[in-house]
Parts: sequence; structure tokens; C-alpha cells
Amino acid sequence: MKPVRTLEEALGAGTIVLDGGLSNQLEAQGCDLSDGLWSARLLSDGPEHIEAAHTAYLRAGARVLITSSYQATFEGFARRGTGRERASRLLARSVELARRAARGTGEDVWVAASVGPYGAMLADGSEYRGRYGLSVGALEKFHRPRIEALAAAEPDVLALETVPDVDEAEALLRAAEGCGVPVWLSYTVAGGRTRAGQDLAEAFAVAAGNEQVVAVGVNCCDPADVEAAVQLAVAATGKPGVVYPNSGERWDARERNWRGETAFDPALAIGWVGSGARLLGGCCRVGPPTISALATVLGRGGGAHAG
Repeated sequence: MKPVRTLEEALGAGTIVLDGGLSNQLEAQGCDLSDGLWSARLLSDGPEHIEAAHTAYLRAGARVLITSSYQATFEGFARRGTGRERASRLLARSVELARRAARGTGEDVWVAASVGPYGAMLADGSEYRGRYGLSVGALEKFHRPRIEALAAAEPDVLALETVPDVDEAEALLRAAEGCGVPVWLSYTVAGGRTRAGQDLAEAFAVAAGNEQVVAVGVNCCDPADVEAAVQLAVAATGKPGVVYPNSGERWDARERNWRGETAFDPALAIGWVGSGARLLGGCCRVGPPTISALATVLGRGGGAHAG
């Protein structure tokens, strides 16, 4: 069942808790994510694990579930011998699994269909660099079929997420135009700039005046980078901020391992809200216990009845 209110309406009324990292929760459930499709492989091989991960976040207090389609692309599925028709069904399944997990919560739960960057399909860490050598038009052509397939499954919003540079942001917004589903735009940033080194105020400005965009912000970044970035996002667009940083650890693409210490303190959310964030959660290595603590800080706890 779809929620009674739109996400845009809910954001106008207050803060909403997003979920956390899907991959780390799946690994905690014993899933092997070493495949190039990452968590998207389980859309075919273990959908029940994805639904269980969504349920864990609902129980922690999340009221927005991001689907397992981040790394799910027609090109990636084709490398595993999956044709376009089957791939379209798997993309739709990502929305269906989140919707199914939300049944019986007794509250509005919004499903955000994840649209990851081009670099996620390459599975080599290039989504943290951007500047792939492709034009905006070429990137739009890449993203449009997946966006159309996800939109057909009727999510509540498309999460255009972990965007490393302005060219890809422009391509994603063009590809989503006319799909009939609202979007949020979320950059991955470092040191006050996009991962490609671009000015953040200019990067966020590509969403200004776009009525399809319901929130703008950052994800998959160090928590220390969030507050200043979301303040710029809100100032540049006049839209609610969306923030879901990772734990503060850093992904070593060569070694395929996380390094460093966690720096995600749920108490930081007070400052994020003060800077304009209205949609708050976590990304890589942020699990249900941290989301539960975040929900408590935001006065949005009490999700233990979910599922």
C-alpha cells in the first residue's frame, strides 16, 4: 500500500528518518556480496534477504526505504547473462520488496528507488571520482532506461544518489524528466566539493527551479562534510535537505575493504536539521542500531512494531 501523504508533503511537516546501508545489513545477515552486482544480485538469487534487511530498518524507525537497485543496471545484468526483459522485472522487484516489507507498519512508509551513478555499474570505485569521459547526453542515454523501468514500478520517489559530478547530475535530471515520479538529488562530496572537485553551490544549483526535485543534499560522504554541504544545498535550491553519510570509514576499491574508524554520531543530526536537513539517515556501514539512535535523537523513534 502506498502512503497517504506524498513525501514532499511529509517533508513540509517535519523530519523523516531514512534507512541505513543496505549492503552492510545484508552482510550482517550472512549474504555474500562479492559479485559485481553487489546487493543487486540478491534480487534474483535471494530476494527474501533484501526484504529482511528492509524490515530491520523499519524496526529501527526508518520510514523511507531505499531499494536494492543502486548497482542494478541493464548492462550489469547483461554481463551475467540476464536479458532486458528479465532485468526489467528485477528492477521492478526491488520496489516490490521494499513495499512488501512496509506492509503492516501502521504508518506511512515511502519507497525510494535507488538510481546509482554510472560508476557503480563499473564496480571499480569510479563513482567516487566522476568525470568518466562521457558527455551529458551519453550519461542521460545510459540512465534513462533504468529510470523508466523503476518509475513503472511506482515508487514514491527516485533517489538519484551518490552523484560525483555536475555532468552526471544534469544527465540524471534530464533522464528523469517526464517519468511521473518525484526525485531527490544527492551528491557524494569530500572536503566541501563534489568528488570531481567542483564547487558545491554550483553543483546544487542544477536542481534549482526543478519542480520534480523534492530534496537536495549529500550521501556516502564523511559525516564531517554534511552540515556545510546541506546548508549550501538548501540555500542554492530552497528545497529540503537530504543527508545520509556513511560511517566515516573509507572504501579501498583495490583491496575491497573498509578502512578507518566510524565517525557517525547521531547527535550530529541536530546540526544537520538546523542547516535545513529534513530527510536524514545513513549510508555505507551505518546499520539499524545507529538508525534507531538517530530516530531517537530526531524524536522519530518507536518503529519496533514494524514488520
